[in-house]
Amino acid sequence: MATWKLLLLQDSASPLMEQLSFFHDHTLLILVIITILVGQMMMGLLFNKFIHRFLLEGQLIEVIWTILPAITLIFIALPSLRLIYILDETNNPLISIKTIGHQWYWSYEYSDFKNLEFDSYMTPTMEMNKFNFRLLDVDNRMVVPFMSQIRMLITAADVIHSWTIPSMGIKVDATPGRLNQVSFTPIRSSIMYGQCSEICGANHSFMPIVLESISPNFFIKWIQKMTQ
Repeated sequence: MATWKLLLLQDSASPLMEQLSFFHDHTLLILVIITILVGQMMMGLLFNKFIHRFLLEGQLIEVIWTILPAITLIFIALPSLRLIYILDETNNPLISIKTIGHQWYWSYEYSDFKNLEFDSYMTPTMEMNKFNFRLLDVDNRMVVPFMSQIRMLITAADVIHSWTIPSMGIKVDATPGRLNQVSFTPIRSSIMYGQCSEICGANHSFMPIVLESISPNFFIKWIQKMTQ
């Protein structure tokens, strides 16, 4: 989860977030190189006292500074397009979960199991334990097994919300009357925190998201407990 001292992205908890982190570093490296080159050229122009008296036009240099940015954009666009297709891909998900955004809480429906649906409200400050996080913990967490592909179907019942977990690399709009789909695969047992990322009203900041990733055996026991 994000803390006050966190300067970089959160630690990735899924292969998708790992790829997003790699792409971030790849793009940032290109931007740093461009900034250094442009800065060096600007400093050279400012402090250079020499003038090329025969220079009326420079077709060669114009061709060069047209082709080089195009090649640079290709090196950014190709990994970006690859990531877009990877993020949208869903192959044989183990579990399908429907998420519905309300003003101001989330509800979850496990479509593969009978009568398994619940609402998830933020834990009030007066009811928090010492190990809870203020404005981030909920009364009912969304539970999934790790190392399994999960498909999320996301919608809203009233206004536009956004279901977001940064460490999983997920940010999907919850739009009334529309189902948006995303898939993810948790790679370890952990608890991931997120919040609604679309301003949806007065209590927009009070509808957090908590995703708990546990082993498949404990997940089966949780299912049995919730469906009793």
